[in-house]
Amino acid sequence: MAEPDRLHAAIHKIVGSRAAAPRLVDGRASLILDVTGLDAKTRDAMAEAAKAALLALPEVTDVRIAMTSEKRERRIVAVGSGKGGVGKSTLAANLAVALARTGRKVGLVDADIYGPSVPRLMGAEGTRPLAEDQKLLPVDTRFGVPILSMGQLVKPGQAIAWRGPMAGNALGQLLDGAWGETDVLIVDLPPGTGDVQLSMLSKHKPAGAVIVSTPQDLALIDAARAVDLFTQANVPIVGLIENMAGYACPHCGQVSDPFGAGGAQAAASAMGLDFLGRVPLEIAIRQASDAGEPPAFVDGFVGEPFRMLAAKVADWLDQAQTRTV
Repeated sequence: MAEPDRLHAAIHKIVGSRAAAPRLVDGRASLILDVTGLDAKTRDAMAEAAKAALLALPEVTDVRIAMTSEKRERRIVAVGSGKGGVGKSTLAANLAVALARTGRKVGLVDADIYGPSVPRLMGAEGTRPLAEDQKLLPVDTRFGVPILSMGQLVKPGQAIAWRGPMAGNALGQLLDGAWGETDVLIVDLPPGTGDVQLSMLSKHKPAGAVIVSTPQDLALIDAARAVDLFTQANVPIVGLIENMAGYACPHCGQVSDPFGAGGAQAAASAMGLDFLGRVPLEIAIRQASDAGEPPAFVDGFVGEPFRMLAAKVADWLDQAQTRTV
C-alpha cells in the first residue's frame, strides 16, 4: 500500500469523508479535518482519535491537524398566527416532530417569549440549557428534536415583563444557539405582529412562514394580518393551516363545527396561498400535549394530520431549495 493510502486507511474509520489523505514529511503527518456542524466536544474527540491512529504508525512521529468548517445553511420555518388561542404552539411542536421522523435534522425554537409552552409540549419541563463558547446548547428531547425556549431559562410561572429590545435579544440567543447539524429550525412565534416578529425578520429571515388559524372569521382576520407582515418582509408563505377544524363526539360519533368549517381554506384561496390542511378539535391531541407526548411521534390517527402537514412542508422546502440552486 502506498504511503498516503496507508495513512488515509488508518484514520478512515474515524473521520470518514471528513478528511483527505494526510501528508507525511520527515515523520510529520499533516491532516485537514472538516468539522462542519460538529460541536466542540465532538470535533475535539475526533481530532484526538485521528491523531492517536496516525501516531500508532511506525513512520509517524508527529501529527498536525488543521480544522476547517463551512458555514451551514440552516433554514428557518416560522409558525405564526395573528392572534392567540389557535393552537399554534401545539402545531409547531408536532410539525417539528413529524419532520424529524422523515429523517430531517430539525430543531425547535420557542420564540413565544412571554408565554413559552414548548417545554411542556415536548416533555422537557425542568430542563435547562448549558452554554458553550457563549452559545446556548439546545436541550435534546426523546423525540429527536432539540429545543430552546425561554421557559427553560426562567422559573416556572415567572412572568417575563420585558420591553421589545430585551425580548428581541432573547430571541437572538435562542436562534443563535449551538444547533450543530440541524438543517431546519421550526420557530414558534408569539401571536400578533409585534416586536419579537420584527426582531426575527430583521436579523434571521425565515425561508418561509406557516400561518395557523381556526375557521372562524375573527381568527381569519388576524391571520391575514400575519400574512401581510411576512409578505411585506418578502418572506414566502408556505401556506395556511386550519386548526380545531371539526369535533367528533366520542359518544355518538357525530361531527360538529363549533368554530365553523372551511374558513382557512377559503381565505387561502382568496389570498392566492396554498392550503396545507386541517387538524381536528380532538381531545386526544389535548391530552397528549398536556402529557408532553406529541401525537406526531407515534403512528395512529391522532398524529396523522400532523404527518400530512409535515409532508407538504417538506415538499415545499425541497422545491424552494431547488429554485435557489
